Amino acid sequence: MKKFLSIIITIILSSSLLVGCTTKDSGAKKIGLIVSTLNNPFFVDLKTGVENKAKELGYEVVVLDSQNDPAKEVSNMEDISVKNVDIVLLNPVDSDSAIASVMIANNNDLPVITVDRAANGGKVLSHVASDNIAGGKMAADFLMDKLNKKGNIVELEGIAGSSATRDRGAGFEKGIKKSEFELVAKQSADFDRTKGLSVMENIIQSKDNIDAVFAQNDEMALGAQKALEAANMKNVLVVGFDATEDAVESVKKGKMAATVAQQPILIGETAVDAVHNVLIGKDIDNYIPVELKLITK
Repeated sequence: MKKFLSIIITIILSSSLLVGCTTKDSGAKKIGLIVSTLNNPFFVDLKTGVENKAKELGYEVVVLDSQNDPAKEVSNMEDISVKNVDIVLLNPVDSDSAIASVMIANNNDLPVITVDRAANGGKVLSHVASDNIAGGKMAADFLMDKLNKKGNIVELEGIAGSSATRDRGAGFEKGIKKSEFELVAKQSADFDRTKGLSVMENIIQSKDNIDAVFAQNDEMALGAQKALEAANMKNVLVVGFDATEDAVESVKKGKMAATVAQQPILIGETAVDAVHNVLIGKDIDNYIPVELKLITK
């Protein structure tokens, strides 16, 4: 990561002179949105929330997809810095590599608000997100109630270095601390459904006594649920995070036990409200929370 950041910082210094020469066009204000991946329904919904609210308030939106690639994210920030946007909403791939992206914006006097995932450095006006620690604890409380505070738990983690991974895990593990739960496996599946399936298949081969799975997003939860179903382990409680359409449907059918609803459309709308306040000269808080709720059958 240090080598990666040093390369990116060199790019920043060499490119900032060129980008700094650009000027903004007159006319409608533009919002840049750099999203971690549009291959995940959650972030598609977040984008929808941004675009709908922006249209309501009279802003244009320029959207770039980082495709879950930190280097692509940096390239996107360089590109968006010359597209005459007035402010950038950044949904990072991971919180460490986001430092380089934020620094590019900082060097070009381009305001940044992070969305859903935070950046671990650089100057950011605000962070708009659900309280991921509280969400992780919400999942833990649900499982403790269902299993009477006893059982073997598997945790599927998201992308290493992501603030969502760190915070959801911290909230969940703090939540189960005062119980007789045993965390028998904890592995990363990168917030991806296919990886959630394969990681869960591997865990099942070595752990035949599993009572519940907490997956740090719904894509991994749906993959894990499919692996458990194929292994005829239908009584294992699976809890996800995000309340995507597929996950909510799975909960309704009784396949997944629950999902923590982040309300991505509302996150997008809230982020644009924050942008609007910045552009009309109002102060905003450095953290703007969006309400969570638990979805069960």
